[in-house]
Amino acid sequence: MNEVTTPDDAPVRFETKTAVLLRDDLAAWQRLNVTAFLASGVTAAHPELVGRPYADADGTGYLALLGQPVLVLEGTADLLRTAHRRAVERAVPLAVFTAGMFTTGHDAANRAVVAAVPGAQLDLVGLALHGPRGRVDKVVKGARMHP
Repeated sequence: MNEVTTPDDAPVRFETKTAVLLRDDLAAWQRLNVTAFLASGVTAAHPELVGRPYADADGTGYLALLGQPVLVLEGTADLLRTAHRRAVERAVPLAVFTAGMFTTGHDAANRAVVAAVPGAQLDLVGLALHGPRGRVDKVVKGARMHP
């Protein structure tokens, strides 16, 4: 894991960054759905980001979570296309969610919807990436924090 050990109240600066970029015209349920799917893509690609399981004072165990923050950003459809292009040009692996994926019901259908369209023409509603801070910042440049 990309873990940093510090006193509990000390600020932590990670060398890497995880960002989810959502199109700014999505309904609330769509934003939540897309964020969950995209975060799972980053987690699957980077299992080292997962921290240790949690437990409460009673000893009840809970699932492990990502061990560093996930920034959730928003931008226009044009910005998502630009971010997609920047990520591809910089060889930053990314997860994508397209508008067509809202009409499917399973993973194979989702992959088929994406495979049917050239990358530059994808109707992106969200994307997620993880990588060195500076590279991620350059890809999502122009996005704003999700409200």
